[in-house]
Amino acid sequence: MFFRQLATKESSLSYFFGCGTKGKSMAVDVVAGDEEWYIEEAKKAGVTINYVIDTHVHADHYSGGRKLAKMTGAPYCLHESDAGIVKFEFERLANGQVLNLGNVDVEVLHTPGHTPDSVCLLVTDMRRGDAPWFVITGDTLFVGSTGRPDLLGREKEMAGQLYESIHAKLLSLPNEVEIFPGHQAGSVCGAGLSGKPSSTVGFEKRWNPALLMDKNAFIESLISNIPPRPAEMDKMVAANISA
Repeated sequence: MFFRQLATKESSLSYFFGCGTKGKSMAVDVVAGDEEWYIEEAKKAGVTINYVIDTHVHADHYSGGRKLAKMTGAPYCLHESDAGIVKFEFERLANGQVLNLGNVDVEVLHTPGHTPDSVCLLVTDMRRGDAPWFVITGDTLFVGSTGRPDLLGREKEMAGQLYESIHAKLLSLPNEVEIFPGHQAGSVCGAGLSGKPSSTVGFEKRWNPALLMDKNAFIESLISNIPPRPAEMDKMVAANISA
């Protein structure tokens, strides 16, 4: 298995990984302007880009996902709840669905809270064994923090959903599973993010202050520490859902 993490604009973290043996790969949370990087990395690895996924409709940057998908012929994927919201066709992802990349399996975990369509991607390298290796958490769980719940204006409701998603879908994973988030320090998609671009489930359980609270305390803490809204948020969302 090969794995690349790309630190890009707006303190975002994008991902490119897959199975070099079978020549299959996936691009996750591509930022506009970075499309050629994925094409060059695919050439270096000798792989085809088989899926391009956004973990949710982004509000803090312009997505390059659809452009990369068109350039490579790969399907562009979002959670199925985006049907009727975005103005274009896409491949719909469902909770529990498994995408195969040769010796690598990627399970879709629907984790609403930051946004209704948020997903995390649980990755297993079958050559290592059948236990999951890492999870790409998008804007659901960060190192030392969690995603913001207010972008739809229903922050208390969404904060409750985020708590349930994190505890049911992510903290139930083995402690040794690695976490790769969608942002690091400097992003406005959460408060108190670490500058470290990865962690583990066990470390976050022990040290992430948001994960040490009960649900009511989590909700109150989250909605009382909301950072400023992303600059040009409305324009970015409109661009990311338009045909």
